[in-house]
Amino acid sequence: MTTAAAGSPRTYQVRTYGCQMNVHDSERISGLLEDAGYVRAPEAGDQPDVVVFNTCAVRENADNRLYGNLGHLRPVKAKHPGMQIAVGGCLAQKDRGDIVRKAPWVDVVFGTHNIGSLPALLDRARHNAAAEVEILESLEVFPSTLPTRRESTYAGWVSISVGCNNTCTFCIVPSLRGKEKDRRPGDVLSEVRALVAEGVLEVTLLGQNVNSYGVEFGDRYAFGKLLRACGDIDGLERVRFTSPHPKDFTDDVIEAMAETPNICHSLHMPLQSGSDDVLRAMRRSYRSERYLGIISKVRAAMPDAAITTDIIVGFPGETEDDFARTLDVVREARFSSAFTFQYSKRPGTPAATMDGQLPKQVVQERYERLVACVEEITWAENKKLVGETVEVLVAVGEGRKDERTGRMSGRARDGRLVHFATGDLAGQIRPGDIVHTAVTYAAPHHLNADGAPLAHRRTRAGDAADAGRAPRTPGVLLGLPTIGAPAESPAPTTGGCAVR
Repeated sequence: MTTAAAGSPRTYQVRTYGCQMNVHDSERISGLLEDAGYVRAPEAGDQPDVVVFNTCAVRENADNRLYGNLGHLRPVKAKHPGMQIAVGGCLAQKDRGDIVRKAPWVDVVFGTHNIGSLPALLDRARHNAAAEVEILESLEVFPSTLPTRRESTYAGWVSISVGCNNTCTFCIVPSLRGKEKDRRPGDVLSEVRALVAEGVLEVTLLGQNVNSYGVEFGDRYAFGKLLRACGDIDGLERVRFTSPHPKDFTDDVIEAMAETPNICHSLHMPLQSGSDDVLRAMRRSYRSERYLGIISKVRAAMPDAAITTDIIVGFPGETEDDFARTLDVVREARFSSAFTFQYSKRPGTPAATMDGQLPKQVVQERYERLVACVEEITWAENKKLVGETVEVLVAVGEGRKDERTGRMSGRARDGRLVHFATGDLAGQIRPGDIVHTAVTYAAPHHLNADGAPLAHRRTRAGDAADAGRAPRTPGVLLGLPTIGAPAESPAPTTGGCAVR
């Protein structure tokens, strides 16, 4: 059995691993494939004609995860002549030709800098009946100039930069994503306006280090100015950003957050460690006093701000005293949530060859203590909100138990997850609508609101969800984005380069 009937469009599926940048890159991959005539494979049905893995290389088990999934697909592909497998993202950038050597049934390998080549590479691999590997060392085009199939009717990612100029000793991202490249503010704002014109209520500005934005055009205050400019866009109700680096965090950004009504009072700022010695070894150019000082300023300007973070446990050379200092900073910072990680050795990073690599059991024990400390604090902070009214942007897929409990879920303005009862409005509230409700219960990682909603506002995003539409931003962001599935036409079957 072949994967596509003669004359019918080829189908695709994208499997994403990793950070928000990868999620947004996958939206671009989907947009590119649909522009080339592919259609998304249904959730249930025949095997897709093309499976694309968009990979992450940050964690130690990333390689095993990829090759395990590729192994599962090998017999599937053997039963479906014409099926293609593509591997992109950070792990593809790192491993390059090794992927085809280890998994010769892979058809295409592409890197972080040439996402736009994917349709042409698939065509060439099909025409030549041979694997195509193309890894560039720098960007062909800025990724946001590529067509994008958005996954949400109500919230969108908008890249303001790619790459990173920092040299953290544990991080492999700069070698895979390259040096920082900034988009011009006008291009960013055009994309935001295009999304809002389609009904999107919330955007998240993305960059490996958003508050170094402007380094390419010599304006260290560019990020604060960009936040304020987002405040002038009618219909844009929520603006978030991730992730800032403490070393570049300036007071004007705090002022912009506090003074611009649609900037959410939520801040994700990676700590990584509370020990100054460990921060120095990580080559993180700030110290715990500087970090806590930023938090104090944020809370002075926005007492309701929810602050989240990333923390690594078990970095080479970390002592018990170093770890205790991390716990001290966690207790002082009062995070509303924290992403906690056990240090993962990544070949090619300076930390991988450092002395003082810690035994697994030591790292595990510290990790468990950190998680317990974080949950004690996040639970206490969430309990303060019981009885308070929160504004919830209704979401899809946030509440795994919603069907069983009869609730719906979404995010409050500060980013907290809220599961809420629909009361008499059951069946009327759609993803993308806005609900006001009172918190009745707090857990370490979410809030419940089990009373009837206090208010419900239908939105254009909810209308789009009702109609089964999602925004698609084209490559040239000069007008309004188109919406809906592209016309079904077969993908080219001849060789040569596709127009992109």
